Amino acid sequence: MSFEDALLNIANRVQDYAGSLETEEATKNAIIMPFIQSVLGYDVFNPDEVVPEFIADVGSRKAEKIDYAIKREESIQILVEAKKIGEPLSLEHASQLVRYFSVSNARIGVLTNGRYWQFYTDLDKPNIMDSRPFLRLDLMNVDTYILPELKKLTKATFDLDSVLTAAEELKYVSSTRTEIAQAFSDPDADFVQLFARRVYDGALTAKMRDFFQGVVEKACRQFLAEQVNERLKNALAESTSVSTGSENEVSRVDVDVEDKKDGIVTTEEERQAYMIVRAIVAAEIPLERIVDRDTKSYFGVLVDNSNRKPVCRFHFNGKSKKYLGLLDEHKAETRHEIERLEDIYQYAEQLREAACRYR
Repeated sequence: MSFEDALLNIANRVQDYAGSLETEEATKNAIIMPFIQSVLGYDVFNPDEVVPEFIADVGSRKAEKIDYAIKREESIQILVEAKKIGEPLSLEHASQLVRYFSVSNARIGVLTNGRYWQFYTDLDKPNIMDSRPFLRLDLMNVDTYILPELKKLTKATFDLDSVLTAAEELKYVSSTRTEIAQAFSDPDADFVQLFARRVYDGALTAKMRDFFQGVVEKACRQFLAEQVNERLKNALAESTSVSTGSENEVSRVDVDVEDKKDGIVTTEEERQAYMIVRAIVAAEIPLERIVDRDTKSYFGVLVDNSNRKPVCRFHFNGKSKKYLGLLDEHKAETRHEIERLEDIYQYAEQLREAACRYR
C-alpha cells in the first residue's frame, strides 16, 4: 500500500469510527496505532521500533508515561502523546510530552487525538519543545502541501535533517495561511483599514470604516470566487482534453452497449454533467479518484468507485425536468431542479464540500 493510500485508509477510519470511539484507548487502537503502522511505517508490535507506555522519568517525577516512543537505531526519535478523539489538543494537557522532550534524544514530538496531528520540534530554544507545531495534519481535510514533509518522517524515508531544515518555514507558512484564511473569511478592523487606506484618500471616520467593512468583505468573496472559477475552467479544459481521442471513443461505445443490456442508457447530457462535476471537485480530489456509475434510477458521481462515497446524483430521466441530487454527511439526498447543465456551477461549494469528506 502506498503512503497516500495508507493515509486515505486511516482518514476513512476516522470518518467511520469517530462517533463510536468513547475512550482514549479506543482511539489508540482504532486510529493512532494504525496510523503509526501503515502511514509512518513503524511496526507497532516490535518493541525495537515502537515502545508503548514509555516510562519517562524526569527529575522528581517518576514513572510518567509517554503513549508511544518511536525508535530508530536504538535511539528515540519521535514521541507521541495521544488523546481521545474529539478532545482539544493543548500542550497544557500534554505535560509529559513537553517535559520528556527536553531530556530525551527525540527531536520530534507529536500530539494527536486521532483526527488532528500536531508535530513539534525545538526551533525556538534547543531541547525545549516549541509552543507551536511546525506541521499540522487534519485527516478529514488533508493539506496536500504538507505530505512531502510528513513522508520524511516515515520509516522508509526518514530524513530528520531535511525535516528540521524545512520546519521553520513550514511553521510560519502554516500559521500565516491560517491568518490569511481568517482575514478573508472574517476581516478584522486592521485588515479593513489596510486596504481602505490604499483606495480611499479621505478620513476614515467611523461611518467610512463601517462602509469599508462591507466593501472589503465583498471584495474578498469576489476574489476567491474568481480564483475558484479559474481553477474550474482549467480543470474542465483538462478533463475535456483527456476524454477525447479514438481510444476513449471506443471505450465509450463499449460501455454504452453493456449499459443497454442492463436497461441502462447513459446520455450525452449525463456525461457532460459528470465532466462539469469532475472539474468542480478537481480542486479537492485527484481526477483519477472521481468515477461515474449509471443506474436505472439515477447517474451517480462517486469517489474511489465506492457507493459509500457519493458526491452527487443526476436525475435526468424525467420528460421535462432535471434535478441535481446533493447528499449530506448522513447520505440524505436533497434534489435541486436545474434548467441547464451550467446551473450545476451554482452548487460548486456544496459539491466541493461533499468531495472534501473523502480527502
